[in-house]
Amino acid sequence: MNGPSAAVDLSVVIPAYNEEQRLGPTLDAVTGYLDDNEGRWGEWEVVVADDGSTDATRTLVTDREDARIQLVSGPRNRGKGHAMRMGVAASRGRRVLVTDADLAAPIEELEKLDKALSEGNAAAIGSRALPGATIGDRQNRLRELLGRAGNLLIRALAVPGIRDTQCGFKLFEGEGAREAFAASKIDGYGIDVEVLRHLRRAEGQIAEVPVRWSHRPGSKIRALDYVRFLADLARLRLRSVRRADLLAVLVFLLMAVALYSGRVFDPEHRYLTDSLQDQNQWEWFFAVTADNVAHLHNPFFSDLQGFPDGVNLMANTVMLGLSVPFAPLTLLAGPAVSLSVVMTLGLAATAAAWYWLIVKRVVAKRSAAFVGASLAAFAPPMVSHANAHPNFVILFMIPLIVDRALRLCTGARVVRDGIVLGLMAAYQVFLGEEPLLLAMIGMLLFAAAYAVVRRDVAKQAWRPLLNGLALAGAVCLPLVVWALAWQFAGPQSYRSVLHGDDAGNSPLALLSFAERSLIAGNAHRANALSLNPTEQNAFYGWPLVLLAFAIAVRLWERALVKALAVTAVGAALLSLGPRFRIPMTDQVYPGPWAALAKLPLFESVIEGRVAMICAPALGMLLALALERLTSTRNLGTQYLGLLGVCLALLPLIPAPLKAVERPATPAFFTDGAWKPYVHKGESLVPVPLPDPGSAEALHWQQRAGLGFKVPGGYFNGPWGKDRIGIYGAAPRYTSQMLRDVRYTGVVPEIGKNWRAQARRDFAYWKAGALVVAPQQNDDALRKAVTELVGHDAKWVDGVWVWDLHTGG
Repeated sequence: MNGPSAAVDLSVVIPAYNEEQRLGPTLDAVTGYLDDNEGRWGEWEVVVADDGSTDATRTLVTDREDARIQLVSGPRNRGKGHAMRMGVAASRGRRVLVTDADLAAPIEELEKLDKALSEGNAAAIGSRALPGATIGDRQNRLRELLGRAGNLLIRALAVPGIRDTQCGFKLFEGEGAREAFAASKIDGYGIDVEVLRHLRRAEGQIAEVPVRWSHRPGSKIRALDYVRFLADLARLRLRSVRRADLLAVLVFLLMAVALYSGRVFDPEHRYLTDSLQDQNQWEWFFAVTADNVAHLHNPFFSDLQGFPDGVNLMANTVMLGLSVPFAPLTLLAGPAVSLSVVMTLGLAATAAAWYWLIVKRVVAKRSAAFVGASLAAFAPPMVSHANAHPNFVILFMIPLIVDRALRLCTGARVVRDGIVLGLMAAYQVFLGEEPLLLAMIGMLLFAAAYAVVRRDVAKQAWRPLLNGLALAGAVCLPLVVWALAWQFAGPQSYRSVLHGDDAGNSPLALLSFAERSLIAGNAHRANALSLNPTEQNAFYGWPLVLLAFAIAVRLWERALVKALAVTAVGAALLSLGPRFRIPMTDQVYPGPWAALAKLPLFESVIEGRVAMICAPALGMLLALALERLTSTRNLGTQYLGLLGVCLALLPLIPAPLKAVERPATPAFFTDGAWKPYVHKGESLVPVPLPDPGSAEALHWQQRAGLGFKVPGGYFNGPWGKDRIGIYGAAPRYTSQMLRDVRYTGVVPEIGKNWRAQARRDFAYWKAGALVVAPQQNDDALRKAVTELVGHDAKWVDGVWVWDLHTGG
């Protein structure tokens, strides 16, 4: 007989709690099988780990006169995980089988696990989910559904690729099992996941083996155990996160808060001046979406603005993917708060997503990944769009889409990854279609370059990639087809948006510094090289361009560097537009964008935005260089390299976005004084009508609880027979004239023709009243409106009102 510390060939560990009804037959079956097959399994032991049972479970073990059957026990019930840990710790086997007390998987299935373990795996686990598994008596339907949902979560969060972690029949290499269970901390059912995750991290292979399995009555699992299991899974996931990763996310959040510090602490009363009128527009988008959700209205359309024609919301990038889930916050705290929270958190989430992708795919060094992700998310064009365009700064889905496409290239799980990619793409459509299109351009540039330098990889990857993309399209299209049909063919849809003949970047813009650069910013020069402060789409600065060139030259032997360099250069060239002028000359040449400019979808893109693709490409190049620099032993090289990185990045550090106190909303809108003037089916007409140059009236409408409709507005809509997209409502004579008076202070001679035209326009707008708030040239506006209407206004709660019902 073996001594107490002598090793045996096989240990069978059985966790037990109040198992007096089921443990006896299980011990008989296990010991009988092992005795009958002693030549196969050698010397063995059975360890029953009692978890504080209150019935005769312990007696069933101690009464057996077989020294090979041992009992270890705890003073109180702490959970199956604790029992398994005790039992494995007491085991002496070169191999350890852990099986449930009900023996739902027959002991004869051990042969299958042993064969798999002998093939060099650290563990072989029984599975009910693989083809070849045989299920006898089944659990009830609810437990099966809960089990499947749990397995999906486990695969997503803890041990990808394992389809059934909870089947209680697992065979381990002895020392590996004792080490893994000793390192575990979970006392509940989540210990299976924790142990398998430990083996994975130790680079041990895990074989999943289909087995016979039948449900046994008397299960100890209760409803609360599912909740505890989810809690264990969450704790396991949190423990697996490195402190450096948590610190990186926290710093990204602080960086986003610092950027928005002028608005984030009082969004209701602060306005980002460089957003022009876009903050008013986006707050209205969030407000009307929340209103549609609250009243179960069509989320793709509203006539609260642009009345009576309305606004095609799907054609205006209202970000339903966020404005809908944030509707409760919008209704509770207002659209200004909701938009501020979304943009701040969204920018931090974008940086975190790029960080995750860089750590996973580019470099292992966290500090290098942090710097690269910071550049990707806080590059000058991102900061410019942070003023006004949440759809261009909330890009956290793009790195996830890139990673999923790269997974497809391996061909490992084409169906699963194709489905997930399709779901991701569908969600991104509801966050922003133009960023998705730009991401696709960047991915195509990278794929083409990488395929040239690594033809062997491309040869293996192209078939699973295309199959996966086809599957992704098949998943995505049904989810977005109705929304896209509404966008391109629904009411107030349009063909393309007019951005001017050439909205590309000047080559100088790629080398210059943005307006919001803390150190090197020059507003005059930046605005001269861009459309406006929200469209400074390049401005990476010549030091960073030189540094990127040096990195590419130094690391050119790496295929990844070549592909990233081609991606950045290709995107920069495309961003120059259909034609560009050589600086300081009169030489104009066609640009690469000319081949795309007239294509559907591409014709609506502001081509200068393509330079935003450079940000993550440059960030990854920078991360690669920093990893190389920090690993070199040459202190001189390290010092000069890090100095160069600092000199290139310091000019790009952004100053906080400019914000000012928001003008107070007239009490006429906030106290409900407008209500007697607007009857059902009518509109209230702010003068001048809101447009892309002055949209504060949209904020007044929000403060009035969206209680009235307004003609005009700031949105994209159709104009003319060709339905060309323009900014704002289709112009009418009266709205144009009042707009000119607002900006010039000159009132034209108003006679019968102007009055007749105004009556037609008022009728078209179904106007109940006209309102002039105190503003630039308000005296001229009052005079013009009085002559058009034929009677004077009334001063009501801070505005002049012309009631079109009474004539007075």
